[in-house]
Amino acid sequence: MTTDTATTAYAARPIPPTALAGLRATDDAGRPCVPYTATDGGHPLRCCLRLSVPGERIALVSYAPLRRWAAETGAEPGAYDEQGPVFVHAEDCGGPAPSETYPFSRTGALRTLRRYDAAGRIVGGRLLELPEPPAAGFDQALAEAFADPAVALVHVRAVEYGCFHFEVRRP
Repeated sequence: MTTDTATTAYAARPIPPTALAGLRATDDAGRPCVPYTATDGGHPLRCCLRLSVPGERIALVSYAPLRRWAAETGAEPGAYDEQGPVFVHAEDCGGPAPSETYPFSRTGALRTLRRYDAAGRIVGGRLLELPEPPAAGFDQALAEAFADPAVALVHVRAVEYGCFHFEVRRP
């Protein structure tokens, strides 16, 4: 299992701080946040785009990334609005540290890159098996996505669980 150390061409975006503040009270499914202390590590934290370590206070919440983006931009995604589980720190963590890699990248991992237009509708997608180095695969897939002028943003998701990992907006 190899992780990437190359510089990326696009910026991976975590869940924004204002959304996190809300999710830490009530998630996007209307359920209260239930923090717990992680006994093992490795949970992909969408607040700081890194894996959790044992002993950290985290929570599993339901998040609707397209809904949040649509509220910010005025888009109307309709039926494309979906929510799913994400791990976050239970308290403010200050967000991601500067990084020259895409988060949660390991050679051989499978990712789906869903493309959305400015109205919040799916305009394509791509299955990506992360190559060596993973950044090259992401860079190529994202360049392909943004070569279509209709694409406003891309959601990167894990294939195994369908979980939202991060968002990339048109540069």
